[in-house]
Amino acid sequence: MKKLLAFTLIALLFIAAWNTLDTGDMVVHLGDEEFDGPLGVLLGVTFGGLGLLIGAVVMVCVAVFLGFLFAGLGVLMVAGLLMLAVVLLAVMSPLMLPVLIPAAIIWFIVSRNRKLRARAADPKDVAKDMDGHVAI
Repeated sequence: MKKLLAFTLIALLFIAAWNTLDTGDMVVHLGDEEFDGPLGVLLGVTFGGLGLLIGAVVMVCVAVFLGFLFAGLGVLMVAGLLMLAVVLLAVMSPLMLPVLIPAAIIWFIVSRNRKLRARAADPKDVAKDMDGHVAI
């Protein structure tokens, strides 16, 4: 009974939609032939729907293409910014030398302390690399 009700509602909605179309003066021209009346309406609605479907497919394809295009342009933009940063760093490197020398010394001291802590935690490395009695 529920299926019959569903089919009846679909049929009534189809009939209501069909009656909203003005079928009296619609003429479809295909080649040299003219189709009017219910066949013309059927052809017009079918070709209009197919046109909308083709338009939707084209829009999806263009959206995917633009997504790939802008992603590629984004990668190129990031690469360009990295190259600009390298060039600016090369230009500024003589000016940054007074800052880089203390930074390099601090970096060396921190890395040396980290290595010593790692060696102290593992007694096997102490025997290989340095004398266990000598402390720095």
